[in-house]
Amino acid sequence: MSYPTIADCVGNTPLVRLQRIIPAGRNNTILLKLEGNNPAGSVKDRPALSMIQQAQARGDIRRGDTLIEATSGNTGIALAMAAAIMGYRMILIMPDNATMERRWAMEAYGAELILVSKDSGMEGARDLALQMQQQGQGIVLNQFGNLDNPLAHYQGTGPEIWQQTQGQVSHFVSSMGTTGTIMGTSQYLKEQNPAVQIVGLQPADGAAIPGIRRWPQEYLPTIFDRQRVDQVLDIGQQEAEQTMRQLAREEGIFCGVSSGGAVAGALKLAEQVNDATIVAIICDRGDRYLSSGVFAPE
Repeated sequence: MSYPTIADCVGNTPLVRLQRIIPAGRNNTILLKLEGNNPAGSVKDRPALSMIQQAQARGDIRRGDTLIEATSGNTGIALAMAAAIMGYRMILIMPDNATMERRWAMEAYGAELILVSKDSGMEGARDLALQMQQQGQGIVLNQFGNLDNPLAHYQGTGPEIWQQTQGQVSHFVSSMGTTGTIMGTSQYLKEQNPAVQIVGLQPADGAAIPGIRRWPQEYLPTIFDRQRVDQVLDIGQQEAEQTMRQLAREEGIFCGVSSGGAVAGALKLAEQVNDATIVAIICDRGDRYLSSGVFAPE
Protein backbone atom coordinates (compact mmCIF):
# COMPACT_ATOMS: atom_id res chain seq x y z
CA MET A 1 0.00 0.00 0.00
CA SER A 2 1.28 3.47 -0.90
CA TYR A 3 0.77 6.32 1.56
CA PRO A 4 1.04 10.03 0.69
CA THR A 5 3.83 12.32 1.85
CA ILE A 6 3.24 15.86 3.08
CA ALA A 7 4.16 17.10 -0.43
CA ASP A 8 1.21 15.14 -1.83
CA CYS A 9 -1.12 17.20 0.36
CA VAL A 10 -0.41 20.50 -1.42
CA GLY A 11 -3.39 21.65 -3.49
CA ASN A 12 -6.96 20.36 -3.88
CA THR A 13 -8.13 22.95 -1.37
CA PRO A 14 -11.83 23.53 -0.59
CA LEU A 15 -14.00 26.03 -2.44
CA VAL A 16 -16.73 27.38 -0.14
CA ARG A 17 -19.66 29.75 -0.58
CA LEU A 18 -20.13 33.02 1.26
CA GLN A 19 -23.44 32.88 3.14
CA ARG A 20 -24.02 36.05 5.15
CA ILE A 21 -22.10 39.02 3.78
CA ILE A 22 -22.94 38.71 0.09
CA PRO A 23 -24.83 41.70 -1.43
CA ALA A 24 -28.52 40.90 -1.92
CA GLY A 25 -30.66 41.18 -5.02
CA ARG A 26 -28.19 40.40 -7.80
CA ASN A 27 -28.23 36.59 -7.76
CA ASN A 28 -24.45 36.34 -7.51
CA THR A 29 -22.51 33.51 -5.91
CA ILE A 30 -19.18 34.32 -4.21
CA LEU A 31 -16.88 31.35 -3.69
CA LEU A 32 -13.66 31.39 -1.68
CA LYS A 33 -10.69 29.08 -2.34
CA LEU A 34 -9.30 28.19 1.09
CA GLU A 35 -5.55 28.09 0.42
CA GLY A 36 -4.80 28.21 4.14
CA ASN A 37 -5.67 24.49 4.08
CA ASN A 38 -2.35 23.72 2.38
CA PRO A 39 0.22 22.02 4.69
CA ALA A 40 2.32 25.14 5.36
CA GLY A 41 -0.78 27.31 5.49
CA SER A 42 -0.91 29.37 2.30
CA VAL A 43 -1.33 29.50 -1.46
CA LYS A 44 2.47 29.80 -1.69
CA ASP A 45 2.87 26.10 -0.93
CA ARG A 46 2.05 25.49 -4.60
CA PRO A 47 4.82 27.61 -6.24
CA ALA A 48 7.34 26.82 -3.50
CA LEU A 49 7.12 23.11 -4.20
CA SER A 50 6.97 23.71 -7.95
CA MET A 51 10.07 25.93 -8.06
CA ILE A 52 12.22 23.43 -6.15
CA GLN A 53 10.87 20.32 -7.89
CA GLN A 54 11.23 21.78 -11.38
CA ALA A 55 14.72 23.17 -10.72
CA GLN A 56 15.79 19.80 -9.38
CA ALA A 57 14.29 17.97 -12.37
CA ARG A 58 16.25 20.23 -14.74
CA GLY A 59 19.46 19.64 -12.80
CA ASP A 60 19.74 23.30 -11.80
CA ILE A 61 19.97 22.32 -8.11
CA ARG A 62 20.87 19.20 -6.17
CA ARG A 63 19.96 18.01 -2.69
CA GLY A 64 22.15 19.69 -0.13
CA ASP A 65 22.45 22.95 -2.10
CA THR A 66 21.76 26.28 -0.41
CA LEU A 67 18.72 28.14 -1.74
CA ILE A 68 18.06 31.85 -1.16
CA GLU A 69 14.83 33.82 -1.46
CA ALA A 70 13.44 37.23 -0.53
CA THR A 71 10.00 37.01 1.03
CA SER A 72 7.41 38.97 2.97
CA GLY A 73 6.30 35.81 4.74
CA ASN A 74 4.10 33.19 3.09
CA THR A 75 6.50 32.20 0.31
CA GLY A 76 9.27 31.93 2.86
CA ILE A 77 7.29 29.61 5.10
CA ALA A 78 6.29 27.49 2.12
CA LEU A 79 9.86 27.33 0.80
CA ALA A 80 11.14 26.40 4.25
CA MET A 81 8.69 23.49 4.28
CA ALA A 82 9.56 22.42 0.73
CA ALA A 83 13.30 22.63 1.47
CA ALA A 84 12.79 20.48 4.57
CA ILE A 85 10.91 17.87 2.52
CA MET A 86 13.49 17.75 -0.27
CA GLY A 87 16.77 18.18 1.60
CA TYR A 88 17.95 21.73 0.89
CA ARG A 89 19.39 24.46 3.09
CA MET A 90 17.12 27.51 2.92
CA ILE A 91 18.14 31.14 3.55
CA LEU A 92 15.24 33.60 3.67
CA ILE A 93 15.57 37.39 3.56
CA MET A 94 12.66 39.48 4.78
CA PRO A 95 11.78 42.95 6.13
CA ASP A 96 11.97 43.19 9.91
CA ASN A 97 8.35 44.34 10.25
CA ALA A 98 7.02 40.85 9.46
CA THR A 99 4.98 39.30 12.25
CA MET A 100 6.75 37.05 14.72
CA GLU A 101 4.47 34.15 13.78
CA ARG A 102 5.96 34.19 10.29
CA ARG A 103 9.54 34.28 11.55
CA TRP A 104 8.93 31.46 14.02
CA ALA A 105 7.28 29.28 11.38
CA MET A 106 10.25 29.64 9.03
CA GLU A 107 12.69 28.80 11.78
CA ALA A 108 10.57 25.82 12.85
CA TYR A 109 11.10 24.34 9.37
CA GLY A 110 14.84 24.86 9.74
CA ALA A 111 15.33 27.94 7.55
CA GLU A 112 17.92 30.63 8.30
CA LEU A 113 16.53 34.17 8.46
CA ILE A 114 18.21 37.41 7.46
CA LEU A 115 16.28 40.59 8.25
CA VAL A 116 16.49 43.89 6.38
CA SER A 117 15.01 47.15 7.62
CA LYS A 118 11.38 48.07 7.10
CA ASP A 119 12.57 51.04 5.05
CA SER A 120 14.57 48.75 2.73
CA GLY A 121 11.46 46.61 2.35
CA MET A 122 11.03 43.83 -0.15
CA GLU A 123 13.07 45.72 -2.72
CA GLY A 124 16.05 45.68 -0.37
CA ALA A 125 15.50 42.01 0.42
CA ARG A 126 15.46 41.15 -3.28
CA ASP A 127 18.64 43.13 -3.89
CA LEU A 128 20.42 41.37 -1.02
CA ALA A 129 19.36 37.94 -2.29
CA LEU A 130 20.90 38.64 -5.70
CA GLN A 131 24.04 40.05 -4.07
CA MET A 132 24.45 36.88 -2.01
CA GLN A 133 24.02 34.75 -5.12
CA GLN A 134 26.71 36.76 -6.92
CA GLN A 135 29.01 36.10 -3.96
CA GLY A 136 28.44 32.35 -4.32
CA GLN A 137 26.45 31.95 -1.11
CA GLY A 138 23.55 30.10 -2.73
CA ILE A 139 21.03 29.96 -5.57
CA VAL A 140 18.14 32.44 -5.76
CA LEU A 141 14.84 30.83 -6.78
CA ASN A 142 13.41 34.27 -7.72
CA GLN A 143 9.67 33.84 -7.36
CA PHE A 144 9.26 37.21 -9.12
CA GLY A 145 10.79 35.99 -12.39
CA ASN A 146 10.53 32.21 -12.14
CA LEU A 147 8.01 30.71 -14.57
CA ASP A 148 7.65 27.68 -12.28
CA ASN A 149 5.68 30.02 -9.98
CA PRO A 150 2.69 30.62 -12.31
CA LEU A 151 3.11 27.07 -13.65
CA ALA A 152 1.98 25.74 -10.27
CA HIS A 153 -1.29 27.64 -10.61
CA TYR A 154 -1.73 26.78 -14.29
CA GLN A 155 -1.41 23.11 -13.37
CA GLY A 156 -3.23 23.24 -10.02
CA THR A 157 -5.26 26.25 -8.91
CA GLY A 158 -6.86 26.97 -12.30
CA PRO A 159 -7.96 23.39 -13.07
CA GLU A 160 -9.28 22.96 -9.51
CA ILE A 161 -11.43 26.09 -9.77
CA TRP A 162 -12.74 25.05 -13.17
CA GLN A 163 -13.65 21.58 -11.92
CA GLN A 164 -15.07 22.74 -8.58
CA THR A 165 -17.38 25.26 -10.28
CA GLN A 166 -18.19 22.80 -13.10
CA GLY A 167 -17.02 25.45 -15.53
CA GLN A 168 -19.42 28.07 -14.16
CA VAL A 169 -16.79 30.52 -12.87
CA SER A 170 -17.37 33.93 -14.47
CA HIS A 171 -14.96 36.11 -12.44
CA PHE A 172 -11.67 35.33 -10.69
CA VAL A 173 -10.38 37.75 -8.02
CA SER A 174 -6.85 37.64 -6.60
CA SER A 175 -4.52 39.90 -4.68
CA MET A 176 -1.33 40.68 -6.62
CA GLY A 177 2.06 40.34 -4.96
CA THR A 178 4.50 38.25 -6.96
CA THR A 179 1.49 37.86 -9.35
CA GLY A 180 2.14 34.13 -9.81
CA THR A 181 -1.35 33.14 -8.64
CA ILE A 182 -3.21 35.47 -10.97
CA MET A 183 -0.93 34.79 -13.95
CA GLY A 184 -1.13 30.99 -13.88
CA THR A 185 -4.81 30.81 -12.95
CA SER A 186 -5.75 33.41 -15.56
CA GLN A 187 -3.94 31.52 -18.30
CA TYR A 188 -5.77 28.29 -17.50
CA LEU A 189 -9.25 29.80 -17.04
CA LYS A 190 -8.97 31.93 -20.19
CA GLU A 191 -8.03 28.82 -22.18
CA GLN A 192 -11.24 27.14 -20.98
CA ASN A 193 -13.44 30.22 -21.46
CA PRO A 194 -12.03 33.53 -22.76
CA ALA A 195 -15.05 35.34 -21.27
CA VAL A 196 -13.92 34.67 -17.67
CA GLN A 197 -13.02 38.03 -16.15
CA ILE A 198 -9.75 38.26 -14.21
CA VAL A 199 -9.64 40.91 -11.48
CA GLY A 200 -6.38 41.82 -9.74
CA LEU A 201 -6.01 43.78 -6.52
CA GLN A 202 -3.32 46.27 -5.60
CA PRO A 203 -3.02 48.45 -2.49
CA ALA A 204 -4.50 51.93 -2.53
CA ASP A 205 -2.09 54.78 -1.91
CA GLY A 206 -0.87 54.66 1.69
CA ALA A 207 -2.01 51.08 2.31
CA ALA A 208 0.50 48.51 3.62
CA ILE A 209 -1.17 45.14 3.17
CA PRO A 210 1.08 42.06 3.50
CA GLY A 211 0.99 40.08 0.28
CA ILE A 212 -0.38 42.87 -1.95
CA ARG A 213 2.09 45.16 -3.67
CA ARG A 214 2.23 48.10 -6.03
CA TRP A 215 5.78 47.59 -7.31
CA PRO A 216 8.07 50.32 -8.62
CA GLN A 217 8.56 49.73 -12.34
CA GLU A 218 12.12 48.48 -11.91
CA TYR A 219 10.95 45.80 -9.43
CA LEU A 220 7.79 44.73 -11.27
CA PRO A 221 7.79 40.91 -11.40
CA THR A 222 8.88 39.78 -14.85
CA ILE A 223 6.33 36.95 -14.73
CA PHE A 224 3.57 39.60 -14.78
CA ASP A 225 1.67 40.17 -18.04
CA ARG A 226 -0.85 43.01 -17.74
CA GLN A 227 -2.85 41.60 -20.67
CA ARG A 228 -3.83 38.61 -18.55
CA VAL A 229 -5.72 40.88 -16.10
CA ASP A 230 -9.02 42.41 -17.23
CA GLN A 231 -9.49 44.80 -14.31
CA VAL A 232 -7.35 46.13 -11.47
CA LEU A 233 -8.97 47.36 -8.24
CA ASP A 234 -7.32 49.47 -5.54
CA ILE A 235 -7.97 48.15 -2.02
CA GLY A 236 -7.60 50.34 1.06
CA GLN A 237 -6.07 49.24 4.34
CA GLN A 238 -9.22 49.78 6.37
CA GLU A 239 -11.58 47.93 4.02
CA ALA A 240 -9.18 44.97 3.78
CA GLU A 241 -8.90 44.71 7.57
CA GLN A 242 -12.61 45.24 8.18
CA THR A 243 -13.56 42.57 5.65
CA MET A 244 -10.99 40.20 7.18
CA ARG A 245 -12.57 40.62 10.64
CA GLN A 246 -16.06 40.31 9.18
CA LEU A 247 -15.13 37.03 7.49
CA ALA A 248 -14.03 35.58 10.82
CA ARG A 249 -16.99 36.85 12.83
CA GLU A 250 -19.81 36.28 10.33
CA GLU A 251 -18.58 33.50 8.05
CA GLY A 252 -16.19 31.58 10.32
CA ILE A 253 -13.36 32.09 7.81
CA PHE A 254 -10.17 33.04 9.65
CA CYS A 255 -7.74 34.58 7.17
CA GLY A 256 -5.14 37.30 6.66
CA VAL A 257 -5.34 40.90 5.51
CA SER A 258 -4.66 40.29 1.81
CA SER A 259 -7.47 37.71 1.82
CA GLY A 260 -9.74 40.32 3.37
CA GLY A 261 -8.72 42.60 0.52
CA ALA A 262 -9.54 39.92 -2.05
CA VAL A 263 -13.01 39.42 -0.60
CA ALA A 264 -13.54 43.18 -0.38
CA GLY A 265 -12.77 43.27 -4.10
CA ALA A 266 -15.16 40.40 -4.77
CA LEU A 267 -17.92 42.19 -2.84
CA LYS A 268 -17.36 45.39 -4.86
CA LEU A 269 -17.60 43.34 -8.02
CA ALA A 270 -20.79 41.65 -6.80
CA GLU A 271 -22.45 45.06 -6.56
CA GLN A 272 -21.78 45.70 -10.25
CA VAL A 273 -22.75 42.39 -11.92
CA ASN A 274 -25.68 39.98 -11.96
CA ASP A 275 -25.94 36.18 -12.08
CA ALA A 276 -22.17 35.83 -11.66
CA THR A 277 -20.05 33.10 -10.10
CA ILE A 278 -17.15 34.95 -8.49
CA VAL A 279 -14.15 33.05 -7.12
CA ALA A 280 -11.68 34.77 -4.78
CA ILE A 281 -8.47 33.44 -3.28
CA ILE A 282 -8.19 33.17 0.51
CA CYS A 283 -4.42 32.98 0.43
CA ASP A 284 -3.59 32.11 4.06
CA ARG A 285 -4.80 31.77 7.65
CA GLY A 286 -5.41 34.50 10.19
CA ASP A 287 -3.22 33.00 12.91
CA ARG A 288 -0.19 34.48 11.10
CA TYR A 289 -1.36 37.98 11.99
CA LEU A 290 -2.51 37.71 15.62
CA SER A 291 0.50 39.48 17.12
CA SER A 292 -0.03 42.46 14.79
CA GLY A 293 -3.27 43.31 16.61
CA VAL A 294 -5.44 43.42 13.47
CA PHE A 295 -8.04 41.16 15.08
CA ALA A 296 -8.36 43.30 18.22
CA PRO A 297 -11.79 44.84 18.82
CA GLU A 298 -12.20 48.05 16.84
